[in-house]
Amino acid sequence: MGYAAIAIIGQSCLGSVAAMALLMGSTGMILKMVLLFLITIFCMAYNGAVLAQLKPISSFNLLILSLGFSTLVILGHLI
Repeated sequence: MGYAAIAIIGQSCLGSVAAMALLMGSTGMILKMVLLFLITIFCMAYNGAVLAQLKPISSFNLLILSLGFSTLVILGHLI
């Protein structure tokens, strides 16, 4: 839990890069909006878990989920 502030900054930055890459891509509008919704929900879920002081393992799992999904969206639009 000591590194929660650094993790929030990092995953929020990665989530915003994923959202930017997604919106700059040439996929369909409905798919863009669904993926943007999921990126936002995963990032907000981790931020909420830290603010609610959930168990560290729950917060860590949400962090990994958020980072993984954002990374997949970025890699999917780079290819």
